[in-house]
Amino acid sequence: MNNAQHQINKSDRGMWLGLLGIVIFSVTLPMTRLAVGTPEAPQMSGVFIALGRAVVAAGLSAVFLLATRAPLPRRQDWRPLAITAGGVVFGFPLFTSIAMRYVEAVHASVIVGVLPLATAAVGALLHRQRPSAGFWGCAALGSALVVAFAMLHSGSGLAINFADLLLLAACLCAAVGYGYGARLSQRMRAEHVICWALVISLPLTLPLALFTWPAAALKATAWWGFAYVAVFSMWLGFFAWYHGLALGGTVRVSQVQLVQPFLSMLFAVPLLGERLDAVTVGFGLAVIATVFIGKKMPVNVPRLREAL
Repeated sequence: MNNAQHQINKSDRGMWLGLLGIVIFSVTLPMTRLAVGTPEAPQMSGVFIALGRAVVAAGLSAVFLLATRAPLPRRQDWRPLAITAGGVVFGFPLFTSIAMRYVEAVHASVIVGVLPLATAAVGALLHRQRPSAGFWGCAALGSALVVAFAMLHSGSGLAINFADLLLLAACLCAAVGYGYGARLSQRMRAEHVICWALVISLPLTLPLALFTWPAAALKATAWWGFAYVAVFSMWLGFFAWYHGLALGGTVRVSQVQLVQPFLSMLFAVPLLGERLDAVTVGFGLAVIATVFIGKKMPVNVPRLREAL
């Protein structure tokens, strides 16, 4: 197999692993909605969900690190690990968990649709990748479609409410965490990146989770939602996601996120009883088309030594 064919196969594996991660992540918003409840029937607090899920995932991570005899991160890796944790252990879970009490999963999923463009921008900056104008055009078009859908579906015109601002802040946090995590995945096992990020966060997440532990009895569905975001969204999903970003390149693989809003909507229908209409399907097909077109656009990826 020549080098060009090897790079193509590596990129394809990265895309498939990235897609697997996104399928896992796409259930996060509906499950968070189950766990947090509504203003009329509140369940867990958003703070407990965000920090408690990190504690559960950190426990699993500690076992995994010991079982795989993971080496300690190098001194130069601690700072990017801390930034990764700030984005994906604290920022994104905290902002989305608080917001999900006040918006439906269908609405939240399209706001989060701006994440691929943010991730691509962070990835291009960190990895010195130079996407073509056509690639950025596809990324911008896909993001514009999901933002337009969010405004249309919300029925509030151009107004942006507080929950939407929290979701946008969550996207920024996730983009930074994804970018730095993908960078670390070039020189660490992808699974070890999220595991170390969770473990080093434990001195903060554990006491805060205990302090915000629910005082009242909760529905079983709330605990099922919490269990999913703790084990899958906060842990296993990152195994596939970071590995996919490392193999296929952050800028290119990040565009798979464009299908996440509409996968989240599909899961929200049976899980939450929310409605999926023809407009949603139409926007979904249009956005998915931009993903595959963008995948064909050239991305200038530097040699590994330069990217690190």
